[in-house]
Amino acid sequence: MNGHQLKVFGGRSNPALNQSIFDSLYIRPGSIEIIDFSDGETFVRINENIRGADVFAVQSLCSPGNANLMEMLIMLDAFRRSSAERITAVIPYFAYARQDRKVQPRVPITAKLVANLLAASGADRVIAMDLHAGQIQGFFDIPVDHLYSAPIMIEYFKKKELKDLVVVSPDAGGVERARDYARRMNASLGIIDKRRERANHSEVMNIIGDVKGCDVLVVDDLCDTAGTISQGADALMAAGARQVYACCTHAVLSGPAVERIEKSGIVEFVVSDSIPLSDKAKGCSRIKVLEVGRLLAEAIRRIHENASVSSLFE
Repeated sequence: MNGHQLKVFGGRSNPALNQSIFDSLYIRPGSIEIIDFSDGETFVRINENIRGADVFAVQSLCSPGNANLMEMLIMLDAFRRSSAERITAVIPYFAYARQDRKVQPRVPITAKLVANLLAASGADRVIAMDLHAGQIQGFFDIPVDHLYSAPIMIEYFKKKELKDLVVVSPDAGGVERARDYARRMNASLGIIDKRRERANHSEVMNIIGDVKGCDVLVVDDLCDTAGTISQGADALMAAGARQVYACCTHAVLSGPAVERIEKSGIVEFVVSDSIPLSDKAKGCSRIKVLEVGRLLAEAIRRIHENASVSSLFE
C-alpha cells in the first residue's frame, strides 16, 4: 500500500471524463484553478497542499491539441514545484501519436518530442490508452502503463450476439489489434487493403478475407475524418457483408467525419469518451459512446496501491 495521499486533478479538456474518474474512485476532485490570460497564456494554481502526495493529472490531448498539451505541461510543472512525491500524467488520448516515425526526409518525430516534454515538465509516470503505435511507449524514459478499451468494446458487442462474425482491420497496421478482438470473440479475421495517397485521404482497394453473408466489425484505434472507415464499410457491403459495425477508442471526428458516417453503410459506430464529442457528433444516431472512466480510475487506484495494472486485461 502506498503511504502517500492520493490526489487526482483534472484539466479542462474533458470534464465529463474527469468526473467519471472521481466518482469511480469515490474521491473529491483536486482543487485547481486554470485560467487563460487575455493574450492566450495559461495560468495554473494548485489550491491545496500536495507536498508528499501521490498526484495524478488527467488531461486528454484532444482538440485544441496544442492548447491542451501546454495546459498539461504547465500543470505538471506546478505539481513538481509544489513538492508532490510522485506525478503521473493520465492521458486518455495521446496527441501527435501518428507522427511516430520519419516517413519522408526532414520531418520531425513529434510523438517523441511530446514524450520528452512530459518528462521534462515533471511527469514521473504516464498512463495512456490505445496508443496509435504501441512502440511509442519506448519514446519515454519513464514508466508507461498502456491501457486498452478492448474489454469494454468486446463486452458490448458480445451482448449483440452477432452471427458469423468477421473482425476487420481497416489497414495492415491494425491487424494485431483486430486479431486480438477476433480471438476474444471467436471470430474470423479480415483486412481492408487500402492505399493512402495523402494525409487524411485514402482509397480502398480490396477486401482480404470472406465476409459474404457475415456480420462485420471494423476495429480501429482512432477515427479522424472517417474516410477510411466509411469507405471500408461501403467496400465490405459491396463484398456481401450482412451488416457492418465499427468501433474505435478515440473519436477525433474532424472535418466531414460525422456526415461520412451518416452516409456510410455502418449500422452503429461505437467509440469511447476519451475525447468529448462535438454537438454534431452527439446528434448522430449511429454513434454510440461507451465510458472508460471506471477503467482509468481502476488503473489509477492500482498504481497508487502498487498493484498490477496488466492483470486488468488478462
